[in-house]
Amino acid sequence: MINRIRDIRKQKGMTLAEVAAACTPATTAQTIGRLETGMRNLSLAWMNRIGAALGVDPEMLLKGEERDDPKIVARLTEAGAEPLAKPHDAVLPTDLDTSSPLVCVVVEVPQGEYRVGDQLWLRQFAPSEAGRLINRDILVPRSGGRFAFGRLIDRQGTLVGLLPPGAGQRQVVIDNPEWLAVAEMLVRKL
Repeated sequence: MINRIRDIRKQKGMTLAEVAAACTPATTAQTIGRLETGMRNLSLAWMNRIGAALGVDPEMLLKGEERDDPKIVARLTEAGAEPLAKPHDAVLPTDLDTSSPLVCVVVEVPQGEYRVGDQLWLRQFAPSEAGRLINRDILVPRSGGRFAFGRLIDRQGTLVGLLPPGAGQRQVVIDNPEWLAVAEMLVRKL
């Protein structure tokens, strides 16, 4: 089996030292490097430690040789599209953070910057975390199985205020929502 530790670590923007420090108990950057390159066996215990340090399910660290995963093959720079020295695995952003559930909204009518056919993937959070979600697009459950969607513009106690994406719409205030889901990824077919 080939491991994907390096690909996941790089897409998360972490150094070997940061992963080593995030392991419980902490280890050395050299050990993480050896595990990445296969110079040291990746045991189940190491998979659990590194998976927790990277915030992913341990099984994501391995890939079967029979699968042909999508690859990152180029990068766009000021000079245009440049090939990478060596293509590497593309890991979906939804696979990188498994800390809380995802929900999806499908756009059927244009709403602000969202177009028909867009899929908006949102990650659920507790209402107590609303303060750090200000000025982000969120989905909030309402009574009777309905939802409200818009830019989170205010939080006062148990009240959250949303500004819907359409022009000229009025603020929506929801008292004590069960959860909030913040927009994390937009999928748009070209």
